[in-house]
Amino acid sequence: MKKICILFTIGLFLSSCVGNDKFILRKSIGKINKVMVVAKASDWNGDIGKEIRNSFGELMVGLPQPESLLKVSQVAPNGFGNMMKVARNILVIGVSDEEKYFVRKNVYAQPQTIIYVYAKDKEGVIKMFKKHKKEIIKTVIQSDINMTQNLFKKNKLDDTQFKTLQNLGVSLTIHNKFKTVDDTGGFLWLRHHLTSGIAKTGSNNILVYSVPLEDETQVSDSIIAVRNRIGKKYIPGSNPETMYMITEEAYTPFTFDAVIDGKKAYETRGKWEVKNDFMAGPFLNYTILDKQRNRLLIFEGFTYAPSVSKRAFLFELEAIAKSMKIQ
Repeated sequence: MKKICILFTIGLFLSSCVGNDKFILRKSIGKINKVMVVAKASDWNGDIGKEIRNSFGELMVGLPQPESLLKVSQVAPNGFGNMMKVARNILVIGVSDEEKYFVRKNVYAQPQTIIYVYAKDKEGVIKMFKKHKKEIIKTVIQSDINMTQNLFKKNKLDDTQFKTLQNLGVSLTIHNKFKTVDDTGGFLWLRHHLTSGIAKTGSNNILVYSVPLEDETQVSDSIIAVRNRIGKKYIPGSNPETMYMITEEAYTPFTFDAVIDGKKAYETRGKWEVKNDFMAGPFLNYTILDKQRNRLLIFEGFTYAPSVSKRAFLFELEAIAKSMKIQ
């Protein structure tokens, strides 16, 4: 009878765990844009590891200091134990009986993304990795975007308080450390004062506004002119008559195709500076074609954080931008 009771109790416990990841999976750990690579030491120290490090180590455009797209660490398969299995982003790579590439979510922890790359020999492994390199990087970054957005939802700023967002018909998932600098009804500026480390004199900033859509074929070519015009009007320096935000003239920004809330958009990364002053930093601009309302919706994030790495700050702004919902 006692054994029956014990088995019944265990059965109840297990049944309560089914369908509830909180009981089954541990919480994942790891910094954003970091990947743990599970590979043999000989592979990691050879051509396979070199290819991974070179690919993930490509420099992110638009940053004043060189910073890589992704950071990597390595662990051997026999060292991939319980403590290692809670890493948030994992790449498992090596030689197998057949070529395989696939992605699994929440295998050992949550949230978690594990990417598997196998081939029949080392040359094949490199070939498979190269074939899926862009997809792998995109998968890791999107995984971290989702994780960051979910964190912000827990301490979300009530964006219904902003006249500009209401007038534009836009909502965003913004964490509540951002404070209002300006909200005219047509232009919104929010600022998060950085309070940790050497960056405590800096800030992360969000701008949201719209301009008329005039010529769809010229949108990408007009992005810098529009942001310079807005900077002169709304983002002054210590002397508003002679000092205001512009796009840094010595650095050419990079523009890529993007999609925000299902709409065609352009992502532009570059550097800003204050004209006739010494303030500068990176910016991230999303210009969204809203043909239904014959306008361009613009989200811009810019960072001022002297003497520290800025990739993580800009990534936070990217996550907020990609949370945009347009009515």
